[in-house]
Amino acid sequence: MSFLRDSMPALSNKAYFNYGGQGPLPRQSLEAITESWQKIQALGPFSNSVWPYVSSEIVNTRKQLAKLCGVPSHRLALTENVTSGCVLPLLGLPFSKGDRLLIGDCEHPGVVAACKELSRRNNLEIDVLPVQQLRKGVNQQRDTDRSVLSLISKSLTANTRLVVLSHLLWNTGQLMPISLIAELLKNHPRQPFLLVDAAQSFGQIPVESVAASSDIFAFTGHKWACGPEGLGGVAISDRVLNQANPTLIGWRSLKQENTTNTPHAEMFHKDSRRFEIATSCIPLLAGLRCSLQLLEQEGAAEERHKNIQKYSHELWRELNAMDGIELLLEGPPPAGLVSFFMHGDRSPAEVVNLLGKENLWIRDLEEPLCLRACLHITTEHKEVEQLSEAIAKLTNN
Repeated sequence: MSFLRDSMPALSNKAYFNYGGQGPLPRQSLEAITESWQKIQALGPFSNSVWPYVSSEIVNTRKQLAKLCGVPSHRLALTENVTSGCVLPLLGLPFSKGDRLLIGDCEHPGVVAACKELSRRNNLEIDVLPVQQLRKGVNQQRDTDRSVLSLISKSLTANTRLVVLSHLLWNTGQLMPISLIAELLKNHPRQPFLLVDAAQSFGQIPVESVAASSDIFAFTGHKWACGPEGLGGVAISDRVLNQANPTLIGWRSLKQENTTNTPHAEMFHKDSRRFEIATSCIPLLAGLRCSLQLLEQEGAAEERHKNIQKYSHELWRELNAMDGIELLLEGPPPAGLVSFFMHGDRSPAEVVNLLGKENLWIRDLEEPLCLRACLHITTEHKEVEQLSEAIAKLTNN
């Protein structure tokens, strides 16, 4: 049993496969949050004594997240979740009537809705990139990379201004070649912005090179990083900082509080803080930093990724051998997401409920209508066996 697993109360009485939805919070992270609350109250929640502590918490967390994303601190904004990390810079990008957005068909509904609203406000057109059809596993990653680049090349138009694509697709589990896509877009006459949803990659697989090559790289701490909900970040390119305007504005967006006589161009921070808004929960910062430190104790990002693959590949092989099961990927997955169809009369939601009665927790997805199990470094071999056996029983009944 890993030290991290042993520190998670949520894993003591269940086999948990929903890290892609929310990761369990380690006991030490909860204690760090509690200690931070207590310190703030002891100093006085709005006193001169508390501000150095608050500033230190923000600066240290920003530095740690920026390092993980391979960017300088001025390019890292703190957010509440992936959606806000995507949407706040997105709505501030410079668009003109007739510009086009290219969006993958596996994007999260929140991001898709934001792009549709953006297109309505600015008279933009949306094109769809058909990546859901790509079903190769990790052993054919180069084939997938070539296919994605070919699809993007065919889908780009002279007016494409933005490409929206997840790093790891949340439904099929396919890995997208973001760094290669970024290079491709540099050669386009318009040099479209690249927005990357990293909800399923941050905390699970190495993201440094991908984040550094994206224009907007949004992530959360509450999924694979096993931090508290309500805290995430977004790495923003220098050209977005130079060209995008603030969107939802609050005191944290401003250089100084008194802006009555300040020229508009001088009101906002020049760095990523222009996309931060107002008061947020400071104790969560200590909780996320603690979770990230615990992850690092389990090994380097590359090593953790290999351990995750070990168990996701095991589950993929077990399911692939069963009648009545159809896996979304033709080969073992590149990370910890294993999505599959179960043929028969039971709906995915019914299967989730039946497995839940045995303390086995996976989830059902709507698009495509399927089941998804997420395996992390805290997953154990016996849990993979338990889930496989339970699914086998359901396929035989």
